[in-house]
Amino acid sequence: MTTPQSPQYMLSLVGIGTGNPKYLTLQAVEALNTVDLILIPNKGAGKDDLAALRQTICSDVIRAPGPKIVEFDLPTRDEATQDYRTRVDDWHDAIAEIWWQNMVDALPAGGTVGFLVWGDPSLYDSTMRIADRLKSMGDIALHVIPGITSIQALTAAHVEPLNQINEAVTITTGRQLRDHGWPASADTLIVMLDGQCSFETLAPDGIDIWWTAYAGMENEISISGELRDVSPKIQQTRAAARAKHGWLMDIYMLRRTVR
Repeated sequence: MTTPQSPQYMLSLVGIGTGNPKYLTLQAVEALNTVDLILIPNKGAGKDDLAALRQTICSDVIRAPGPKIVEFDLPTRDEATQDYRTRVDDWHDAIAEIWWQNMVDALPAGGTVGFLVWGDPSLYDSTMRIADRLKSMGDIALHVIPGITSIQALTAAHVEPLNQINEAVTITTGRQLRDHGWPASADTLIVMLDGQCSFETLAPDGIDIWWTAYAGMENEISISGELRDVSPKIQQTRAAARAKHGWLMDIYMLRRTVR
């Protein structure tokens, strides 16, 4: 008497850049064309075009007949949970359960699955952490394909190098900048995941800023200059863009200057 084996899955986390299909690497295109299933998250009202952008990328690069594509709704974080880390961990657990259920429903006998990740899966993105949770649910192997990051799109948009000669760069978040200020060891800061214009917490004199929203996309917006001069313009432009599109992805670089 034989015992049926549990289904086996290979999950490829595919870095797709910042929303421009031309940013896909040849490795990413090959992966999207060879999987059996692609999962696309929908973040709900106001962010539907993020799922639509993923669909557009797939339609642009996938050859017929192509894999099955399944959209699913993402759960929201429970803001009633006071501890931030616990709130995020619970949220990631819920997302992993949804991923697994969609994989099993679409491929009950197992197979290969692709998940499109903005930018690169390693940079301020929790996709790898969520995917790792699936190992406790079944027989799954993980594969990561790197992508062009929003940092590269930012510096390209402004034609500005990331670092000065022999100087350090720190990549941080808006929350860290607000709570802890400018890191002592950094000459240049890259600030991500900032929904509150945290550069406003800094004394603006002697700081330059390079700010970009929707980096690499058709509706890319870029502003640069001395922080004290362009801060109001960035905040006004940011608010208008969010109101127009219903969502906003932005990133900026700060550098201390000697004048």
